Amino acid sequence: MPQTLAAAVLRTHCANILKAAGSTPAEAQQVADNLVLANLSGHDSHGVGMLPRYVDAIAEGGLTPNADVKVNIDIGTMMSLDGQHGFGQVVGVQAIELGIARAKQHGSCIFTLASAHHLGRIGHFAEMATAQGLVSMHFVNVLSRPVVAPWGGGDGRFGTNPCCIGIPLAGAEPFLLDFATSRVAQGKMRVAHNKGERVPDGYLIDENGAPTNDPGVVVVPQGNGLFGALMTFGEHKGYGMAMACELLGGALTGGGTWHRPADTARTVLNGMLTVLIDPSKLGTQATFEQEATAFVDWLRQSPPGAGYDHVQIAGEPERAARVAREVEGIWLDDATWSEIVASGAKVGVAVA
Repeated sequence: MPQTLAAAVLRTHCANILKAAGSTPAEAQQVADNLVLANLSGHDSHGVGMLPRYVDAIAEGGLTPNADVKVNIDIGTMMSLDGQHGFGQVVGVQAIELGIARAKQHGSCIFTLASAHHLGRIGHFAEMATAQGLVSMHFVNVLSRPVVAPWGGGDGRFGTNPCCIGIPLAGAEPFLLDFATSRVAQGKMRVAHNKGERVPDGYLIDENGAPTNDPGVVVVPQGNGLFGALMTFGEHKGYGMAMACELLGGALTGGGTWHRPADTARTVLNGMLTVLIDPSKLGTQATFEQEATAFVDWLRQSPPGAGYDHVQIAGEPERAARVAREVEGIWLDDATWSEIVASGAKVGVAVA
């Protein structure tokens, strides 16, 4: 049956399962904290519902517990890093910490991260950077079953390929834009399918390339063994952005792009190109703060449109969700909770 659990309880359950699957206590806690933070932020697609897939990926050998990021090339302001199939919530943090230190030292840093297992919510890395006063830009590709169709195409050819931009704002919470280049994240379709929901027009095509409102077409194979596909946001514009993320996050990083038939592997690998900039080193810090504040204030002065209370800035919905869910708890549908219980059983952990 559906569950509503406190964040602390979910963290404990997840950490116990990850420890039993092979992670050190510190790694298990870090990954569990990150997953629950995604749920708290309103992004259930990147939250604890991913845990069963991680357990399966460890079992099949595609996810390596306790791996650290490896530095392949380091020229100070530019680094080439390898995630070595480690937890993205760990090697991704290690990578961004290295990049932040270099950007603070030199004024900027560009790094590539290849072969990280599922990085989770990319906004987490942007939050780390903006907390240090840095601008951050992230372009990510996804090596897993291709679930997004190219504009004008009739089947899945690439992943949800997220893009994220974080910009610190003086005296205020940062601007934090974090989005999949598909119309919605694949994980949101898993959540909708588990809840038994239909989705709006324009999100999906079925296994025959026809429009559908059934999220199950990208979650479970259909009668002919094929899957449907997600559409990109913004038609050809989102498609172009998705392709850019594939080329930058996959080809440029050395992690590889998707160009082969789909398989049933549970492993999800990400490549990420990150650009970090320290505005204080550009000589425009005062102007940057003044102009950014003026623009945000200008936006907020817009009268609310029909159905809205006020104009919001990217990042605000997530921060509001964290406050609410810390109090109200995190709701999990029956299917997601059952999958988490089953994943615990696979590694000998009873979850109740």
